[in-house]
Amino acid sequence: MLKDKVALVTGSTSGIGLGIAKALAHAGAKVMLNGLGDVDDIEVMRASLEAESGAKIGFHGANLMHVGEIEELVAQTQDQLGDVDILINSAGIQFVSKIEEFPVDKWDAIIAINLNAAFHTTRLVLPSMKARHWGRIINIASAHSLVASPFKSAYVAAKHGIAGLTKTAALEVAQDGVTVNAISPGYVLTPLVEAQIPDTAQARGITEEEVKRDVLLAAQPTKEFVTTDQIAQACLFLCGPGSASINGSNISMDGGWTAQ
Repeated sequence: MLKDKVALVTGSTSGIGLGIAKALAHAGAKVMLNGLGDVDDIEVMRASLEAESGAKIGFHGANLMHVGEIEELVAQTQDQLGDVDILINSAGIQFVSKIEEFPVDKWDAIIAINLNAAFHTTRLVLPSMKARHWGRIINIASAHSLVASPFKSAYVAAKHGIAGLTKTAALEVAQDGVTVNAISPGYVLTPLVEAQIPDTAQARGITEEEVKRDVLLAAQPTKEFVTTDQIAQACLFLCGPGSASINGSNISMDGGWTAQ
């Protein structure tokens, strides 16, 4: 379906981003992976995905805190794979704390990686998408782009920002053959979510199992975590011809959380 398309997926060495990258590769797209982690482990993963999918797979370890590294990531994608047709902004970090105790460096990092990076990748790939009159930008937001939870001020602010960026960009490119949409999952049991469980337990004074049952899944009527495969399949749909008129949407995948 996506043969000869070039996809750049940020935050794709684990979790949601990796699931999306795998789905795109198996659909025929050339994929640039991005993320932090052990370089040797990432190379094994990259080579394995390339062998399994038959698609060309690259990797760039840009730290999305830094604009210069984001620019290098996009430039290397263009040099190695070609102009970016599909941009998936999936990178994200989290920190849980009361506002009055929220470390300033944590706030700055969350805003930089969860929001600013999506702006920079978008501004860098849009010119070539518009010139070729085709492009798909998908921002992985969160149910927290629509509702708030206590102790997550930076994350909620960033994800609300992603929702606004998505709509603004969509309006700007509506006549250029480019669509910009967001997917807002509920809780997915990724390393990001698992890492915040101990902090949430400490902040609320409850056990980690109680966090899963009474905090994470409390708002999801299905009482089930969203899966990375479900999100990846939604991305594939948004990249296909049937989604050409879906633009500026924020698609909830939260088991009914935000329907309440």
